[in-house]
Amino acid sequence: MRPVHTALAVLVAAVWGFNFVVIEIGLGHFPPLLLSALRFLVAALPAVFFVGRPKVAWKWILGVGAALGIAKFGLLFTGMAAGMPAGLSSLVLQIQAVFTAVLAAVVLRERPGPVRLLGMAVALAGIGVAAVDRGVAGPATGFVLVVAAAACWGVSNVLTRKAAPPDALNFMVWVCTVPVIPLFALSLLLEGPDRDLAALRALDWSGVAVIGYVAWVSTVFGFGAWGYLLRRYPASSVAPFSLLVPVFGMSSAALVLGEGISGPRWLAAVLLVGGVGLTSLAPARAGRRAAVSAGRPPAAPAASPAP
Repeated sequence: MRPVHTALAVLVAAVWGFNFVVIEIGLGHFPPLLLSALRFLVAALPAVFFVGRPKVAWKWILGVGAALGIAKFGLLFTGMAAGMPAGLSSLVLQIQAVFTAVLAAVVLRERPGPVRLLGMAVALAGIGVAAVDRGVAGPATGFVLVVAAAACWGVSNVLTRKAAPPDALNFMVWVCTVPVIPLFALSLLLEGPDRDLAALRALDWSGVAVIGYVAWVSTVFGFGAWGYLLRRYPASSVAPFSLLVPVFGMSSAALVLGEGISGPRWLAAVLLVGGVGLTSLAPARAGRRAAVSAGRPPAAPAASPAP
């Protein structure tokens, strides 16, 4: 990769890592489901009027919008509101690579090779260490919700692979239109209109900045830049930079929020990042042969961006 594009990839990873800190700050202003709804509303509007018509079938946009927008981010924000630290969330969420590999094996018939199986085992060991560390630190509810969010992310990754969108930014902007109304409805139902109205009435410049960052910087800029890199370079060249997201997430949470990083958490980080790297970048054997025999290009390694 050219140096300027390498710098862009690192910048996107930093933006996505710091996003967890911004979410943590935003949860001090808004209930979690309302914050998620506002994030997608602002990301979709007015961008949806400038990206052109959808370039994939609506079934894929609706499917990814439900799995990624409603389920994954709803669970992630709720888990963080339940006490899951921002830095640890950025780390644990990377277990999505294991869920993606398992679902790809079932749905896409991409049989994992020995390297990918080793990576899955290492990443799961990291999740085990993180779970023990979190169990010592406090209630496990937030941890479980973030792991569930990672599973939903795995579902959305497989759906995105099936959709094969030619324009990542166009696809993501249209996906952002799907969860807005369901998330607002869930917020009214579960968080209550009084709590939502109180948060909106108390909106200040800090809250506006949070929404602007998670919607425009993290979503529109992040996915647009990531899609630009994927159009210019093989996924195997771009994907490794996503492993920097928990590094930036944990370090920025420590610097900005004062979150401590214990010895077990460092061990969990090493195991998770290493395992995710092996899982994401190792090719799937059967899926590659099947794709070639069908006259299609082989599926690229998972290059799933972070939130």
